[in-house]
Amino acid sequence: MSKLYINKQVKLLNNTVYINREKEFSVDSNETFLSFAKSVYKNYHIKYSKFYKMDELSKLGFLAAEIILRDAPRDSISSEEIAIVLANSSASLHTDNKYQKTLTEIPSPSVFVYTLPNIVSGEICIRNDIKGESLFFIQEEFDTLFFNNYINYLFENTNTKLSITGWVEMKMNGDYQTYLYLISRNEEGMEFNETNLKLK
Repeated sequence: MSKLYINKQVKLLNNTVYINREKEFSVDSNETFLSFAKSVYKNYHIKYSKFYKMDELSKLGFLAAEIILRDAPRDSISSEEIAIVLANSSASLHTDNKYQKTLTEIPSPSVFVYTLPNIVSGEICIRNDIKGESLFFIQEEFDTLFFNNYINYLFENTNTKLSITGWVEMKMNGDYQTYLYLISRNEEGMEFNETNLKLK
């Protein structure tokens, strides 16, 4: 089994963007997530009109994916060779709660469409033409052993050459955190293993 490497890491936490554990961009800690998300979108010059229609969980994962895929070595990798494997503990409860409130009047189709956690994966796949393995797991906490084993399995047993992997969490109270890892056999960055996957 050939080694895998974490080529890049992106973390969005406390209104701050970290790349490879270095602080890259931040806004006032008192700003709401939606205000922070809009600031990140503008700071990184992202152009995607569907962004404004997304729920908070999708915006969170989408922004982290946009940052992690910048300068990614995709020239020799097909859409079918890119996997996306994510997890969180709250599923889509943040949006489910919003949708439930609309049921007393007129149910909102635009909110309903985001009442599945894997919609965030779908948004990332559509934007980046990703057609490989796509999974979203619900776990009490980020299970680094599980992810280590699963990603190694994908690279050994499927045509996966590049993977976006990590934790995308939007809690019902608005607290959020995202840790994404870009993984490949390209010997750049840290070795991919259980220890280096721990959320830091």
